[in-house]
Amino acid sequence: MVFFAGAVFLVLGVEMEGSLPKRRIGGRGGESGIIRWIKHNSGRVRYQLGIGVVVSCVVPVMMRWDIGLAEKAAIASQWNSFVATVLAVVSAYFVVRRLKRYPGVAGMSFILPTFTVTFAIALFVFAFLRLDYSRLFLLVSFVNAQIWFHLVYLVSSRANKLTFAVVPGGNAGRLADIQSVDWWFLDKPALEGEAPSGVAADLRADLGDKWEAFIAEIAISGIPVYHYKQIRETLTGQVQIEHLSENNLGSLLPDFVYLRFKQSIDFVAAMLLFPVLLPIFVVIGICIKLDSKGPVFFRQRRMGFRGTMFQVWKFRSMIHDGPTQPMNRAVAITQTADPRITRFGAFLRRTRLDELPQIFNILRGEMSWIGPRPEAVSLSHWYESELPFYRYRQIVRPGITGWAQVNQGHVANVDDVRSKLHYDFYYIKNFSVWLDILIVMRTIVTILTGFGAQ
Repeated sequence: MVFFAGAVFLVLGVEMEGSLPKRRIGGRGGESGIIRWIKHNSGRVRYQLGIGVVVSCVVPVMMRWDIGLAEKAAIASQWNSFVATVLAVVSAYFVVRRLKRYPGVAGMSFILPTFTVTFAIALFVFAFLRLDYSRLFLLVSFVNAQIWFHLVYLVSSRANKLTFAVVPGGNAGRLADIQSVDWWFLDKPALEGEAPSGVAADLRADLGDKWEAFIAEIAISGIPVYHYKQIRETLTGQVQIEHLSENNLGSLLPDFVYLRFKQSIDFVAAMLLFPVLLPIFVVIGICIKLDSKGPVFFRQRRMGFRGTMFQVWKFRSMIHDGPTQPMNRAVAITQTADPRITRFGAFLRRTRLDELPQIFNILRGEMSWIGPRPEAVSLSHWYESELPFYRYRQIVRPGITGWAQVNQGHVANVDDVRSKLHYDFYYIKNFSVWLDILIVMRTIVTILTGFGAQ
């Protein structure tokens, strides 16, 4: 199977080799035709997806279609399997492609889990509708899809590193501290050599007639031109909010249609998961009681949606020393290696299991599965006095996990909170189902690795 798929790649690569453009694309001499072809076409949907469907869906059909054709059931099984694998491959491809738009996303890391989910959905549909299908067909299709799309992303990630030409003037020079991109800082209004991925400029600065003419010419030629803040937000996953003059609060308003839809999804998901989580709650409660004295649950007043205060529920992970409502920020902040954390509490925090009781807050409409973390009231008041626009993060419901948690982890000082706020504002500005899906997938990784736990 793999040999046959490789032969298809090679034939297509040889046929397409003569159509490569004259412009150098970063490949080295001596590479095979298929590698150079993949590098050149790695960003083109019709090639990535088209060949992926052929390799993952058509090739298994060609290998299996001659078996049992005399039986109508065998034909139905082959046809059902073919349609299901096409839908699974196409759906997974576009999900991975959409998630790659967000900062810090390595597309290759999401190929296996995304394709696993879409193929699992196909199996569920077959079982639910009692349709005939071929397990071998789906297995071969799944394996071939992994081989092809990992190959595409492996080659394209090496061949297509982002390069931006930077127009001098204004604050564009602040992009230099971002290490994931090759920056070409221009000293004259002209491009030489290969075309960059785009041009960055401070479009609000007075750049002068020559540079403005250069930017207009670049845009006409088809090379995208970006305001430096747009590039910075895209690459870092943060929205800078230090000064009012730097922000357009209207652009930070979330999609209120999705906000309402998301609340419904949160409630339904919580209702479905509650019976599953109940036995886990019992086991964790027993372990907490055996580990240290005190109540199973920890309750604390937090600042929530639109500034409304509510009681958040968590499994107790610290020693119990009286009132559970911290009255000052020194008590409210959990420090690194905090001596108040119990032995079992350290495990709960590392795996994030201590957050599970917040399903009660979701059912009450006070929280969401995904959103900025709710802060203790005492901390919230402190942050509001120290940080501009802090209250604006309360325009969406707080969540059990969020964009700041999967990127930064736990914070313990005001400088870290400022950085966390940048992540929260990025989430609000890009509020969408796709970003929520990405956060869910990265939260799973966070749980498995214990990233950012305190």
